[in-house]
Order: sequence, then C-alpha cells, then structure tokens
Amino acid sequence: MELGAFSVSLTVKDIKASVAFYEKLGFAPHVGDAGQNWLVMKNGNAVIGLFQGMFEKNAITFNPGWDHEAQALPHFTDVRDIQRTLREAGIEFEVAADESGTGPASFIVLDPDGNPVIVDQHV
Repeated sequence: MELGAFSVSLTVKDIKASVAFYEKLGFAPHVGDAGQNWLVMKNGNAVIGLFQGMFEKNAITFNPGWDHEAQALPHFTDVRDIQRTLREAGIEFEVAADESGTGPASFIVLDPDGNPVIVDQHV
C-alpha cells in the first residue's frame, strides 16, 4: 500500500514564531499561507506542516497522489482504497472519507498510543 508523501504536522501556538524558528533550522516555506495559520516548510526531503488552531495534537501525515514537491503523481493508491484496506484490517477511524466520492478526501486514525495519523489526498 503506497501512502504518499510523508510529513509531520505540528500544532503551534504562534505560527510567526514557529516559522522564524524553523527558518533558522534551514527550512523554507513550500506551500500554504502563514496568514491563514498554516504553512508547509521544507529542508531537503524533510517536510513539516505548521498549523495554528487547526489540530489538537501533532500528527504524522501522508498525502496520496503527491510527491515530496506537492506535485501530482500519475499513478497512486486512492485514499478510499487505503481506507478500505485498513478497515478490513480492523483499524478504527476517528474521521472517515466518503468512500462513494472521488478526488480529494481524507481520514484520520490513531496509533496505539493515540497519535493521529492523517491520510489527506489533495488530487
């Protein structure tokens, strides 16, 4: 099962302070808008998303259909197919994608320690 591009989604208290901090670590803005309280930053292949007021906890995120440059892939496993496979494996969902749809969709599962795993398809 191909989950797509990987990133860490961080819940931040002050996005401006967080952007300034991660820039000092060599990260640069990639996609998003800090003015809307979210920004994805990159340092080489390392990708972090900064989200103010959007999530309760830090999470790991996978983006089916995207490469690490947020470019659409010609072939990928659709988020609904991933969800069906996980459901068949007995995984419970905090948020489930509408399996009757197509295109962008997402779901959230929790790992055994309660850490959110977000699978978020944008294509």
